[in-house]
Amino acid sequence: MQVNPTIFRAYDIRGIYPDELNEGVGYAVGRAFVTFLKRDQEVGPVIVGRDMRLSGPQMFDAVTCGLMDQGADVINVGMVSTDQYYYACATLGHAGIMVTASHNPAQYNGFKMVKKMPQLLSGDEGIKDLYNIIKDDAYASPTRKGTMSEMDLSEDFVKMVLGLIDGVALAPLKVIADTGNGMVGPILSRIYERLPSINLTGMYLDPDGSLPNHGLDPLQPENRAELEQRVGAENADIGFAFDGDGDRFFTIDDRGCFVSGDFMTALMGLYYLEKYPGANILYDVRASWAVPDLIKAAGGTPLMERVGHAFIKARMARENAVFAGEVTGHYYFKDFFFADSGIVPSLVILEILSKKKAKLSELLKPLEEKYFISGEINTRISGDPKAKMQELADTFSDGKIEWFDGISVTYGNWHFNVRPSNTEPLLRLNLEAMSKPLMEEKRDQVLAIIRS
Repeated sequence: MQVNPTIFRAYDIRGIYPDELNEGVGYAVGRAFVTFLKRDQEVGPVIVGRDMRLSGPQMFDAVTCGLMDQGADVINVGMVSTDQYYYACATLGHAGIMVTASHNPAQYNGFKMVKKMPQLLSGDEGIKDLYNIIKDDAYASPTRKGTMSEMDLSEDFVKMVLGLIDGVALAPLKVIADTGNGMVGPILSRIYERLPSINLTGMYLDPDGSLPNHGLDPLQPENRAELEQRVGAENADIGFAFDGDGDRFFTIDDRGCFVSGDFMTALMGLYYLEKYPGANILYDVRASWAVPDLIKAAGGTPLMERVGHAFIKARMARENAVFAGEVTGHYYFKDFFFADSGIVPSLVILEILSKKKAKLSELLKPLEEKYFISGEINTRISGDPKAKMQELADTFSDGKIEWFDGISVTYGNWHFNVRPSNTEPLLRLNLEAMSKPLMEEKRDQVLAIIRS
């Protein structure tokens, strides 16, 4: 079958519906997924959920038909957030497919695939195999026709995540949460209504695949601008934003200011070291020095990993790490099957604020006074990204150079990482220095080379 190879990405399958990803591709993915699983494990039921996208029903029907025609039974867990889907895969012990395009615009759809929690298919392990099976029509011969059953695990999920914190100890806090018409709104409402001390104001809680209010990626400033304004204007203690499928989480502090994922990783890492002294904490290659510095000072072991949820989950399981954070708002928890969740970190932050009896801005102040980060800056390039990264290596050859995930260069008082995008002709810069003037100077110097 002819299929667009660019939709088979580093961490999932994703493309524009129906031009790049349609019912024919969805059916083929279902058949290929069963064929792939049969190579090294007995194929039990496959869990399938979907998000609120307008093409969701069509793509759900297509992929489940492929699964069943290839001989797998399907457990339909309904329209759920991705962390609810991970919960189903983990507690039932089965493989799964989530029909979602995460934070992409409305015209996209896709698939996130679990082999067996916490193992997800990635470009290095599984997704290329699916592409080759489809391209070569190399499906295994089915011996039976699968069936479909339905299962609602939402109440079990609610009880499980509430059990991860001490809800009784939460202080009275005013929270504004923007779920952007994505998948988090309904389950967030059910969880927070059981926290009587929390005064929740919801924004755009109803799932709506037409996205009538704003986009699904809170990393884009325009998608969180209203939330930032309202947190300040309404004197809320904190604001929470979630991406479209609910596996990423973002925080607005009591000043109405966006908080970087680096600083949130550092603060939550300290929280988990209080619960698990001396534990391993993972962070990604782009992160601020605040993360390893605070983890070491608290007696923990910071471990750096390459970017991407498939890599983070696998490394967490190998190292038995209790927590991991990525700059882009993915937070992972040993107590949640080494998986990422948007709901869980929101609850953790409420517990931190309650136990510390402090505003988030007060907890952030020591970090903001010492660590000056550029945030991720994307530059579209026309040439070879490897050649551009080599030019950076040549220019900064007197620094410590590492090629772990892109290029990282470290000096005594500043450092940076530049990585190519897995999906677009972009280079992504994250830079940090120990003073704001130095950060701005070095940021502009590195960008000038990237953009030359």
